[in-house]
Amino acid sequence: MNTTVTEATKGQSSLQPIIIIGVLFFMFGFITWLNGALIPFLQLVCQLGEFQALLIAFSFYIAYVVMALPMARVLAWSGYKNAMSIGLGLIALGCALFIPAAYSQQFMVFLLAQFVVGSGLTLLQTASNPYLVRVGPEHSAAARISFMGILNKSAGVLAPLVFTWLVLQDLGYITADSLALLSEAQRQQQLTLLASQLMAPYAGIAVAILLLAVGLRFSALPDLPAEAAPVTTDGSESSIWQQRHLVLGVITLFCYVGVEVIAGDTIGLLGSALNVQGATTLASYTMAFMVLGYSLGLLLVPKVLSQRQALAISAGLGLVLSVSILVSDPGSTGISALLWGWAGIPLLPDPISLVALLGLANALVWPAVWPLALAGLGSLTPKASALLIMGIAGGALLPLLYGALSQHFGAIAGYMVLLPCYAMILYYALWGCQVKSAR
Repeated sequence: MNTTVTEATKGQSSLQPIIIIGVLFFMFGFITWLNGALIPFLQLVCQLGEFQALLIAFSFYIAYVVMALPMARVLAWSGYKNAMSIGLGLIALGCALFIPAAYSQQFMVFLLAQFVVGSGLTLLQTASNPYLVRVGPEHSAAARISFMGILNKSAGVLAPLVFTWLVLQDLGYITADSLALLSEAQRQQQLTLLASQLMAPYAGIAVAILLLAVGLRFSALPDLPAEAAPVTTDGSESSIWQQRHLVLGVITLFCYVGVEVIAGDTIGLLGSALNVQGATTLASYTMAFMVLGYSLGLLLVPKVLSQRQALAISAGLGLVLSVSILVSDPGSTGISALLWGWAGIPLLPDPISLVALLGLANALVWPAVWPLALAGLGSLTPKASALLIMGIAGGALLPLLYGALSQHFGAIAGYMVLLPCYAMILYYALWGCQVKSAR
């Protein structure tokens, strides 16, 4: 029988669960942000255009939409602890699928593997995020999630570097330009060699995660007790769709995850478009700024800033950086030409640096939105968590919109998709997160 956490013992018993959840956040941060290196790598291996390459992110994040409600039922049936263990098992299966994908060099098999990994993370996040909100005081939930974010994004800093070291350490000389000079047979030989480099690392990751799943299943992680559902003014149970702050929270997370993935997963493509060396490692810079942002959140929330204030500041910074990216290309005209000066002297940082700085703007959005969106939902929390997880679909759809815009208007102009997203996040911080009485 699982141990339960009561209000009287939360403060004393929350440290061990937080340590265990911290290990999980580091692990799925590593898996998630491998995409920043995997996308330009598979673009080369499978000979893809920008839009096709971003289908790698789409297949990963669309699982959060397709599988969120089924995973919520798994959570309700199995409890938090077992759900997390099952989620880890699915992630291990998805990583194992990279082996036949690399062997066959079939792009569709890579997409299937990404979808399975995303499905496992859907269940893991559906369970772990509300667990963090409920395992301690609600007003400090953003600080707890910020701590997890430090672990998550620290793994994100490491992932592209480890990927490049394991996969490309002896093959950095293989580029799109070098392949173009080869005959068809030689080119295929080089691509096969590149693809084969994925097998051993992903096999190791699959085994490690499977062992973690077994360890979690037999750990002392406590479950949480059931709560009552919120009620309407006439005393009847409230519908989840009557929770305005939740519904707007889902939309906000949709926008947020979209801009987070764009910042992390397109910086490598932008680097490739600008002929920057080591494009597969650029995502690490975005993750490093996210770690800095999470660290600031851990220090400032709730001691100096409320969760809403942190969210509003993050959205404002995102808007400023988005505009700066759009006018940062010295080759464009109009406002950008004025900002760069008639002598060609840049008055703004280069676009890659600005995209990396989006990590700082993005860091506190996720930890702030979750407690604000789940406020007062009681027994509706598992289903509400599933809806919030569905918001991660923004990571599937908005990068594709960026890809389409960048193919037609240029890599810099594609970042115009960020503007309405940060505007929505700012609206939620200022007005949308207020809990309205159910009717």
